Amino acid sequence: MNTEEIWKQYHLRLYAFVLKMVKQQEVAEDILQATFIKIHQKIGQLKDQNKLQSWVFQIARNEVYDHFKSRTTILLPEELPISTEVEETPLCCFDKFLDQLPEIYAAPMRLVYIDGRSQAEAAEELEISLANLKARIRRAKSTLKDQFAACCKFELNKNGKLIGEPNCSACSE
Repeated sequence: MNTEEIWKQYHLRLYAFVLKMVKQQEVAEDILQATFIKIHQKIGQLKDQNKLQSWVFQIARNEVYDHFKSRTTILLPEELPISTEVEETPLCCFDKFLDQLPEIYAAPMRLVYIDGRSQAEAAEELEISLANLKARIRRAKSTLKDQFAACCKFELNKNGKLIGEPNCSACSE
């Protein structure tokens, strides 16, 4: 099957799938376009044609997550409260989990992923080495992944990235 055939068969369902997650038509169209570019580039890697549907939806899902991940690293103007950006993230219990981290791990996460500082800047502000900061971020991410998997029923793919849809009582509120 080629990209044009995949487009004809799946583009409407993929668009609806993406739109449901991002809730903005223009963003959904951009993500759909990026999805089909990736499908076109990687079609040769699909070994089992019976898994085509799950393969294209996984690519779309990854593109959506990449979109939201890139939004969390945007520098915020100082006059906006930090919580505004965090509330827009697609991860349902992020605030709660971040608040539950020991401050030694939460502080680097806030500085880098919420405040948008570079790791070097965050290390300097916390008066620790860059290697120490990176280790703390790795530990925090590991803990957060475990919490998302346990509470929200996210799964980890082979690369250790969260995948799936949130499925917890806090997410459905």
